[in-house]
Amino acid sequence: MLGETDVRLTAWVHGHVQGVGFRWWTRSRALELGLTGYAANKPDGRVQVVAQGPRAACEHLLDLLKSGDTPGRVDNVVFDWSAPADALVGFTER
Repeated sequence: MLGETDVRLTAWVHGHVQGVGFRWWTRSRALELGLTGYAANKPDGRVQVVAQGPRAACEHLLDLLKSGDTPGRVDNVVFDWSAPADALVGFTER
């Protein structure tokens, strides 16, 4: 169930992030933070991360994505914030 302070983070991660366990790593971090959503490979080589939950937890996930301590190599993270949309269950890899 979504709370009043919940947000949706949508991030597009650029770099060498496909085929290196990046989606699995993201899923693990998101579940540790209690977030719902998904990480999906995009045809252009990016990974799209959509996470919903408390703003502080989403900000922590964003910091982790930008930290340089991820599988592969992150060159840039483009992101935006929005209100939570459809209810997402769990955190999946797509």
